[in-house]
Amino acid sequence: MTTVDLRDAAERLPSSMREAITHGEVFTRGWVVELILDLVGYTPERDLATFTIVEPACGSGAFLGPIVQRLSASCKLHNRDLGEARQALRAFDLLEANVKASRNLVRSQVQAQGWDEPTVESAVQAWVTQGDYLLMHHRGQAVDFVVGNPPYIRLEDVPRERMARYRAACPTMGGRADIYVGFYEAALRTLREQGRLGFICADRWMHNQYGARLRELVTSGFSVDFVLTMHDVDAFEEQVSAYPAITIISKEQQGSAVAADTRKGFSQAEARELYDWSLEPKSQVIEKPTYQAARLPHWFSGDELWPTASPARLAMLEDLNDRFSVLEDRTAGTRVGIGVATGADKVFITTDAHLVEEDRLLPLAMVRDTKTGTYQWQGYYLVNPWTRNGELVDLDRFPRLRTYLAQNAHLLRKRYVAVQQPERWYKTIDKVDHALVGKPKLLLPDMKTTIHPVLDKEGVYPHHNLYYIVSDVWDLEVLGGLLISKIAQAFVQAYAVKMRGGTLRFQAQYLRKIRVPQPSGLSDKVRLQLAEAFRNRDVDAATRAALDAYGLDHLPD
Repeated sequence: MTTVDLRDAAERLPSSMREAITHGEVFTRGWVVELILDLVGYTPERDLATFTIVEPACGSGAFLGPIVQRLSASCKLHNRDLGEARQALRAFDLLEANVKASRNLVRSQVQAQGWDEPTVESAVQAWVTQGDYLLMHHRGQAVDFVVGNPPYIRLEDVPRERMARYRAACPTMGGRADIYVGFYEAALRTLREQGRLGFICADRWMHNQYGARLRELVTSGFSVDFVLTMHDVDAFEEQVSAYPAITIISKEQQGSAVAADTRKGFSQAEARELYDWSLEPKSQVIEKPTYQAARLPHWFSGDELWPTASPARLAMLEDLNDRFSVLEDRTAGTRVGIGVATGADKVFITTDAHLVEEDRLLPLAMVRDTKTGTYQWQGYYLVNPWTRNGELVDLDRFPRLRTYLAQNAHLLRKRYVAVQQPERWYKTIDKVDHALVGKPKLLLPDMKTTIHPVLDKEGVYPHHNLYYIVSDVWDLEVLGGLLISKIAQAFVQAYAVKMRGGTLRFQAQYLRKIRVPQPSGLSDKVRLQLAEAFRNRDVDAATRAALDAYGLDHLPD
């Protein structure tokens, strides 16, 4: 591997960048490093001199110490001279001070194992190199293992020119991605077939928007083998709030995956126990006081957010994903959508039934109408500028509407949609879909702690703080019973954005994640139980009936 050019030397970086790198270095505890090396299969029993392992940001050597101990032990076990392993390890760091510290650590450890000084010095110089891993040429340099704790550096701490080069080299670094995303990409692209990556790093890329490109890369050509979240564990030598997880990814077809979560107190002994359990393919679930884990048939696919839940619940969700269809099925007439956004609610929403012409007022469903669980219209209307054909009305045909909108033109013309299309200054942001008018629908408030579908039989039009579900095949009370169950709640909890106080966002993208059985596949008994539970707002009864509908015996915690 060679650097792009010599100007990348760390000494020429701005002081702010050097400080960011220094502050971004967090020392991983030794037992955590040992666990990662075990999980990727870097063990002395294998002839490690014939493999290549890379540490892309070695810092002061937290990973290098255990790596060289295992490499040295393997050489002795397989009757190899240490010189035969000069190409078996490549470690990089941007800062010269870190390179010196790592070399000193490696040198002392290998010498202590009895190797002669010239051989040791030759190996150390070959193993540890100064360079910027993200800006290095890695083509034609396939490796077997990449392990480490990539630096967690905020974008604002990286000079603009350098960040542009990082983005060019690592296209997955979209949006406000931190640079550890680039380390994942660069490392994955170097793996040879069956090669394995083992990182301990912040897990935010799995669950937010800036990780979308990386998730797509991972699921399109690699296998997620093991994810161990360690949010409450002292995985580092100092306290950090990085929400770390150990992630093991291999370059092969996706197979089964282990999802594990830890609690405070998880330490070296439990790590060894968890590792031993992971080698037993027949064991599907393990739960201990400080950790729990479950074996999933495969990992989640695509660039969409990966769910967050207990390992047992993740396994349940993946099982349901495999066995049932998504809620939205447009071919069967089941659709999820959001109500109308106006860009000027003070103008377009009114309780005055005589404000404009009668046929320009559309009864509007608001969140407050759904509060009790039974739909109760509070008398709100949408001032509707749209025809049934989806065109803006001719204001000359509606003089009262024209006068009213003209009185508020100074507000309406300031909106972005009006600036972009001045001749259409009185449009709402969204068109009104008149096919929804008069059609029964389930209405769901955007922000609630629990899922809250409410049946509208009157066919009012929803405001943009309400999501709706319409269907040509479902009895909406039966579907409502499924949706108020804790199983539907589990889907949304796993995927949705979580806000302060436990509030969830019940947006269309998360509602579409819910899996449901085919309506025709439900027994009459289950259908009656679901409908009755929905009418009574009885979550427990709905959950019992839903377990029967999904073929489950319980809902994992």
